[in-house]
Amino acid sequence: MTRRVAVVGAGWAGLAAGVAATGAGHDVTVYEAARVPGGRARTLQVKLADGTQAALDNGQHILIGAYLETLALMDRVGVAPQQALLRLPLVLRHPDGGGIALPPWPSPLDAVAGILTARGWSWKDKASLLRAAAGWQLKGFRCAPQASVDDLCRSLTARIRAELVEPLCVAALNTPADRSSGQVFLRVLRDALFGRGHGSWGGSNLLLPRQPLGALFPEAAQAWLEARGARVRLGARVQRIARDGIGWQVDDVPFDHVVLACPPPQAARLARAADTGEQWPALAEALAFEAITTVYVTGGPRLALPLLALRCGPDAPAQFVFDRGQLGGPPGLLAFVVSASGDDRDGIETRVLAQARALGYEVQLLQTVVEKRATFACTPGLRRPGIAIAPGLWACGDYVDGPYPATLEGAVRSGLDVARQLG
Repeated sequence: MTRRVAVVGAGWAGLAAGVAATGAGHDVTVYEAARVPGGRARTLQVKLADGTQAALDNGQHILIGAYLETLALMDRVGVAPQQALLRLPLVLRHPDGGGIALPPWPSPLDAVAGILTARGWSWKDKASLLRAAAGWQLKGFRCAPQASVDDLCRSLTARIRAELVEPLCVAALNTPADRSSGQVFLRVLRDALFGRGHGSWGGSNLLLPRQPLGALFPEAAQAWLEARGARVRLGARVQRIARDGIGWQVDDVPFDHVVLACPPPQAARLARAADTGEQWPALAEALAFEAITTVYVTGGPRLALPLLALRCGPDAPAQFVFDRGQLGGPPGLLAFVVSASGDDRDGIETRVLAQARALGYEVQLLQTVVEKRATFACTPGLRRPGIAIAPGLWACGDYVDGPYPATLEGAVRSGLDVARQLG
């Protein structure tokens, strides 16, 4: 039976729900307050010093081969992952060449070989990581709900914690290791190290966008939807939802189902005003958030790899640097990423520029992007709101209850989960 479905929000979760619902034969309208789709994974335009325009992203996103739903959805809307993404074996190399790089072998042989051949690590470092990884696998990659990543890693050497665990933790969970959920971290490790990959890709492969985030999925999803009769209304902020018999109204337009794919505060406001009870809005409003800051600079060298890990500290806040010149952007454009950054834009800029120059990069600031609510804080034992709010009223987003942290895969899976409930 065809249902009239409203999706409030055109981020990756809302677009995933819209594509799946349209594919199932439903009549879909997507509302988006911004003028472009994509939500917190979108494209920005900036003018370079020579007057040319460059497409930047509001943040740097890394996919992995185990993100099966995201990669399949890209395929569905006409974006070929093999062309849109640069595949690398899991690699965390530093500018001096130290760190770990997994060979293109089947798992878990790739992980064992990568650990044994890691540069700059002592045999004590490597043995501590092998023992810990074996213990996590024997326990089925599960731990006590209240355990933090720090709790999981107490047996690891200081070097392994600093050069592997902490960068992986902030990259995947955007929350410092002492405050991050050990269980969610283990789920990410399990899928990355032992999960099935997309097509010929391994689950642990890093997939770096070769094109702006808008072109990676949101713009193609919008075109796909509109070509099949769905409506995508950009610049349309929803003011009110209300019950309408057994259905719902969105700003006085009737629908059978409404999917709230907007940020948690807005979803909570709309749900509470629609008299859906207090439980779901309270859980959504209780979420804390972490910022991510991206400092774009020009004049940088060509890096040894498109992505390098950085040794960070109070005066060197960036954990990673991306060479955008190797990912489809202009030569010399580097993106320094500060996860769990707070919102001290000026201070972060100053310290990142000093960090870059300490590495020998004579760079000039281009633009800094602070995404203040980039992700929810993925803390131990966190209660996340579910996808069901009330009969016919649903929620999706990377923050809803599920096994993943705030990732593109988590967002996409939540949208697909909602679409399966529409009947």
